[in-house]
Amino acid sequence: MKPPRASGYFRTAYSQDFRLVDTRTQRASLAVFLVAALAVPWVASSFALDLANQVLLAAIGAVALMLLTGYAGQISLGHAGLLAAGAFTTGILFKELAAPIWVTLPASAAVGAALGLIFGLPSLRLRGLYLAVSTLALHFIVIYFGGEYETKRGFSTGVVIDPPMLFGWTFSDARAWYYLLLVAAAATIVLSLNLLRSRTGRAWRAIHGREAVAGALGISVHRAKLGAFVWSSTLTATAGCLFAYYRGFVSAEAFSLFLTIQYVAMIIIGGMGSILGAVLGAIFVVLFPYAIEAAMNVSTFAEQLSSYVFAVNYAAFGLVMILFLVFEPQGLVGIWRRAQDWVLLWPFRQRPLGK
Repeated sequence: MKPPRASGYFRTAYSQDFRLVDTRTQRASLAVFLVAALAVPWVASSFALDLANQVLLAAIGAVALMLLTGYAGQISLGHAGLLAAGAFTTGILFKELAAPIWVTLPASAAVGAALGLIFGLPSLRLRGLYLAVSTLALHFIVIYFGGEYETKRGFSTGVVIDPPMLFGWTFSDARAWYYLLLVAAAATIVLSLNLLRSRTGRAWRAIHGREAVAGALGISVHRAKLGAFVWSSTLTATAGCLFAYYRGFVSAEAFSLFLTIQYVAMIIIGGMGSILGAVLGAIFVVLFPYAIEAAMNVSTFAEQLSSYVFAVNYAAFGLVMILFLVFEPQGLVGIWRRAQDWVLLWPFRQRPLGK
């Protein structure tokens, strides 16, 4: 007789705990998603493909900020400054030394790591609003030096960068960029997920919950905080390098303080403390302005509202953030999890005790 089959998924070895995907359903879903993602450039229009590239770029930066704020609990308002640091490092190396991407990319990451270490030092003494203000200084310092470089070198319209070349392939069209950014975003997500399951990630969660308790458990709070800033800054500066190559130019005006607010909105709307939430938030924030413009175009008052499109976008963006903070603190990932539970439990509904 055959032994009875177990109903469900059970781990029988410690090595199985290291798997990111450990069920047949998850593996099948991931395979379908990968096939669909690889097919996007062949079925999407040029406009839709550009939106997809913007989402992938934003997802890298959002995941980086989620590590710092959503998991380690360190508030930062210098995210746009770190993106600018990576972008200007790329632009300066390209203009002054004609450096290729395999030089500018690690150089941007190194600059981001150095800035994360320097501006992470205040986190050892400050917290909350005071820490946010200290990181805001990073934004203004990087933008100032970037603007000074543009002015002194006579780049009034920004630093123009040629398309990068890797393995003899020039990334000059949106389709090639899509695959490059897809690989970069996937690598960032996998790296972050594995990092969060490591000792470092558990330390971040501990200091986010309560620093005193984490220290009492033997966790080096100072090392964990600095590590969170370094990792987040490295990934963010790398995203800035890719942003510079994708756009083909670097300008200080492209990294306004509103860009930082957008990335903070991504992790809030997506759902704090979740890598999936960072990705969902990036998708929402990138596509939201285009959805508002499309809704205004089909409105009967399209001509009257056309001159107020930017004001309407800002107002709608702020309203959405407030609504999520008040009515859906868990963000889009909370909605996704509830929908997933409803599908898994249907048609069996939970009933109150005693009924």
